[in-house]
Amino acid sequence: MKTTTTVLAAALLACGWLPGQTPASPKVITITARRFAYSPPEVRLKQGETVTLVLKSADVTHGMLCRALKIDSDIPPGQETRVTVTPLKAGDFTAICNHFCGPGHGNMKMKFIVE
Repeated sequence: MKTTTTVLAAALLACGWLPGQTPASPKVITITARRFAYSPPEVRLKQGETVTLVLKSADVTHGMLCRALKIDSDIPPGQETRVTVTPLKAGDFTAICNHFCGPGHGNMKMKFIVE
């Protein structure tokens, strides 16, 4: 038992946790979809940092697809869709609406910039 406690304490310290602190929750970023754009149109993320995306729709059902970040979610109106993401590589990645939402659907995109 003492060995398990020692190993756990060492692991927490190695991750930057200090006694008396509560482990940090992931950063939360809210993205709102509406015909035919996302707001904000660009989001900056840090490589290796876990974030929670809160996806909302202001009008109809939209979607968000970004294969590079393993995001594939529907965004129904009146609900929040939460997606947890940990980008593993740096770069610029485009997300598209993958749920037909009207005549401007094909141009509905946003950019994730991972630094």
